[in-house]
Amino acid sequence: MSFNNVLKISVLTIIMLVMHACNKNKTIQDKGLKDHAEFPIGTAIKIGSLTSDLELQELQKSNFNSITSTSDMKMNRIISEDGNYNWSRVDKIVDYAQTNNQRLFGHNLIWHSSTPKWVEEKASKDSLWLDGFMEDYITTYVTRYKGKVAAWDVVNEGLESHGGNIRETMWYNALGKEYIAKAFKFAHAADPNAVLFYNDFNIERDTLKLNATLKLVKDLKEKGVPIHGIGFQMHIRMDIPDETIAYALKKAADTGLQIHLSEVDIIFNKHNDTRLGGVQIYDEITDEMKTAQAEKYKNLVLMYRNIVPKAQQFGITFWEFNDRDTWINGFFNLKDWPTIYNEKLEPKPAYFGFLEGLKEEL
Repeated sequence: MSFNNVLKISVLTIIMLVMHACNKNKTIQDKGLKDHAEFPIGTAIKIGSLTSDLELQELQKSNFNSITSTSDMKMNRIISEDGNYNWSRVDKIVDYAQTNNQRLFGHNLIWHSSTPKWVEEKASKDSLWLDGFMEDYITTYVTRYKGKVAAWDVVNEGLESHGGNIRETMWYNALGKEYIAKAFKFAHAADPNAVLFYNDFNIERDTLKLNATLKLVKDLKEKGVPIHGIGFQMHIRMDIPDETIAYALKKAADTGLQIHLSEVDIIFNKHNDTRLGGVQIYDEITDEMKTAQAEKYKNLVLMYRNIVPKAQQFGITFWEFNDRDTWINGFFNLKDWPTIYNEKLEPKPAYFGFLEGLKEEL
């Protein structure tokens, strides 16, 4: 249905508009999203930006009880030079999480896009070296933060963007598919209590990729590999049918593993999953679009609560929570409005839609 079509005015819409008006001055609410949830509500953060912006901090602390670093915990930030580990930013993230009683989610250990160039260069000459490096890196990293990082995205985006093929990264080309199992084993040995995830995108809408992910998980489990959860990034579009998302969640939940909606945002425009690959369809956001997005956020929460058993609900994490700081616009060269707060750090109808999804009785 086109956003220009007339949408029925629902009770939810009225509630959202009233609550939005009450909050237009950005008054911090007595209770935030986390206070209405039976599972952790998280957000991705940039620790430098967060600690230098008191208003952003207050919103983060009032609404969320779990944090994921957008980039500062990735390999290219940890060991940008051979033999030179840099823990300063991670230490600050750990301190923030502990000071504010928030769960810290580790993102990530192995991802092709954050592999330093020097690692790729050495691996191209010596695959045996890469095997040893991966074990040493994961062991050193996870051991250092044992008991402080609750869970890890051990392998991120190991499959191609579309379809069911494994992504032919440097890791795969040098070590074969077994690199995934090894990464999980190394992480588990370093911290047996950490919850270990495989994390990927498009699996909520691409059935081929979903089935490939589930087969990967099944194969790992049958081999006794310590994998505990599946991360749905959930960078979704408004035009993805709820029925498609619900089907994917049900199939994933049937594995018995923890299910994490790990990088949630909802866009109006489109892209081809590549940098600068955005397709600008809507130049401005209308009230109808805001209402439709609120419904989509509400429905996503309700699907998660209804489909994923409580024991498997690891939580829902936003990939940054305001349109000012969203990664979407810069990465895809778009003007979009994918989050629950606007550029002025005011709650959008999307915020109240998400809140209603948390509060509604099942």
